[in-house]
Amino acid sequence: MKLLAGKTALITGASRGIGEGIARKFAEQGANVAFTYARSAEKALALAAELSALGITVKAYQSDAADYAAAEQLTEQVVQDFGRIDVLVNNAGVTKDNLLLRMSENEWDTVVDTNLKSVFNLTKQVSRIMLKQRSGSIINLSSIVGMKGQAGQSNYAASKAGIIGFSKSVADELGTRSIRCNVIAPGFIQTDMTDALGETLKAEYLKSIPMKRLGTAEEVANAALFLASDLSSYVSGQVLSVCGGMNR
Repeated sequence: MKLLAGKTALITGASRGIGEGIARKFAEQGANVAFTYARSAEKALALAAELSALGITVKAYQSDAADYAAAEQLTEQVVQDFGRIDVLVNNAGVTKDNLLLRMSENEWDTVVDTNLKSVFNLTKQVSRIMLKQRSGSIINLSSIVGMKGQAGQSNYAASKAGIIGFSKSVADELGTRSIRCNVIAPGFIQTDMTDALGETLKAEYLKSIPMKRLGTAEEVANAALFLASDLSSYVSGQVLSVCGGMNR
């Protein structure tokens, strides 16, 4: 039997990268998948059509997770379309790197709103559904940078560190209703975001990774599958690093 058969998952920012990898993995394991995208409508709709061929229900929604009202509307629409939400994956995120003394207020606000406020927005809305169901798994994507920091990424590090504290608090609040909340902290993963770094910078990063390679979106998706499934039924409030040994 597939690990997520009969479950419905809502994944933010799933038209590319890690989010797309998680959507694919969940669909392969029998989940009905609702996912959001920001701008790539053509790619998102193509992904939805491809995954629907696996025999599950898939729908893409254009939505800004950093917008509180949009998150509320999205949640209501997903419940209307799918009937329930068993798994929430807060994956939407951006970077706007700069040294602190050069960082603009806009660069700070954009990253914190997209990466951290979005997690509050969706978790608050979806937890209301899960409380009625008396079950659910919330998975929030942080980063190894949120655990160790990174020069030129104070905004990104702050947003990702905030996700960890937020998730541990939510796990405490909702645990009595059989709702779990966990964090995945990826290291350097091969995506279009890391492709933009250039080969020289990637070579420098590889020196800090004990396994001497970048991770894959599928490897992060495997961790998400574990946390979404009943295999992790007694796991909550934890941070799972998928980083090739960087966090040790």
